[in-house]
Amino acid sequence: MSGEISMIGSVILALFLAGYLGQQYLPPPKPKVIGLDLGTTFCSVGVFQAGTGEVEVIADKVGRKSIPSAVSFTPTAVLAGHEAVDLADSNPQNTIYDAKRFIGKIFEPEDLVQESARYPFKVINNNGSAEFSISTNHTFTVSPEFIGSRLLLKLRKMAEQHLGVPIQKAVISVPAEFDERQRNYTVRAANIAGLEILRVINEPTAAAMAYGLHKVDVFNVLVVDLGGGTLDVSLLNKQGGMFLTRAMAGNNKLGGQDFSQRLFQYTTERIRQEFGVSPTLKEDIHRLRQAVEAAKLNLTLQPSVIIKVPLHLNTNERSKTPEGAAPASVLFQAKITRELFEELNEDLFKKILAPVETVLAEGHLQKEDVDEIVLVGGSTRIPRIRRLITEYFGKEPNTSVDPDLAVVTGVAIQAGIMGGSWPLQVSAIEIPNRHLRKTNFS
Repeated sequence: MSGEISMIGSVILALFLAGYLGQQYLPPPKPKVIGLDLGTTFCSVGVFQAGTGEVEVIADKVGRKSIPSAVSFTPTAVLAGHEAVDLADSNPQNTIYDAKRFIGKIFEPEDLVQESARYPFKVINNNGSAEFSISTNHTFTVSPEFIGSRLLLKLRKMAEQHLGVPIQKAVISVPAEFDERQRNYTVRAANIAGLEILRVINEPTAAAMAYGLHKVDVFNVLVVDLGGGTLDVSLLNKQGGMFLTRAMAGNNKLGGQDFSQRLFQYTTERIRQEFGVSPTLKEDIHRLRQAVEAAKLNLTLQPSVIIKVPLHLNTNERSKTPEGAAPASVLFQAKITRELFEELNEDLFKKILAPVETVLAEGHLQKEDVDEIVLVGGSTRIPRIRRLITEYFGKEPNTSVDPDLAVVTGVAIQAGIMGGSWPLQVSAIEIPNRHLRKTNFS
């Protein structure tokens, strides 16, 4: 009997030794499950690397780790991501963005009219569902989930090219306030892109996982998610590895795009004052918007930046140029300081605190009861916004994770768990809150 036990022990030891040696000397298996963050403004794909236990957010060919959530239709192609954004000014009626705002949602007719008024493309009502009208060499409609599918397909192809293996399975994140229909239509978008969704995870929970909060002893977690177009504030209660979204509030019309627009309006007025006219050519406007966006990003790290933009303006002098001659360009140049940028946007920045106060009130908490403040979304990099949050709570938020990539990092960890990758991770378990309602500000 003792000989049999000894033999069994030897076999088990040999298996452990083989596993250890394989882990040390054999290449780790390629990830087969990807994590997807289909954001309103940007989207990303990540994988959990077996062996190292690290998350890799996959970049495109030029190193960008996220792509704009935009799809543009031309007579010969359907373009997604950066290629679509490049056509936004020259092909505005057929370049669709912010589709996530419409996916799976049922609208009252007047609400859809109001929501669609802010976009250059045409949104039509199909029995309460939004569809987008496209006119290239013929006119047709596409659904929000089809737009999402083109973005997810691009992310899938990026992952396949990087990993060198076909991908059919994924985990995807959604806003915590998404109802069952919106979640199902998000999954449908992934299915159209040829992906099987193994799990849908809430964005705040994914962000908390990225910060490792599913493995540490915290109870009240506040997630401030400020992206390009929306603000979402979520209060999570955590016990063990279980997360309950206790309260939500936000502003569906506040984000980085609004901060850029304030700076764009300022520079346009400066051009009018200096040259007598505002830019009207699509190429000039596109170039100025790009310069403004770059300035906003650089002001996060630098106290001031110089904007230099060549423009072709229709001034009286230019109208006298010989017919057929190309008008000479002018160079607009301006110094933009961080103080100026903060002054232009101070009222918008302060709007961030309203939903923070609301979730604390609905969660019956004081500021001091919040254990961790987690920042998500690229706009939370703005120094003034971080100062506002720090001053409000009397302590600094957790900034240990890239806020642009926090959600996709958490989703990739969950994808690794679903794929059984080694080293094994502790999964976050979400407790459904059927009575949860999101308070919206504007």
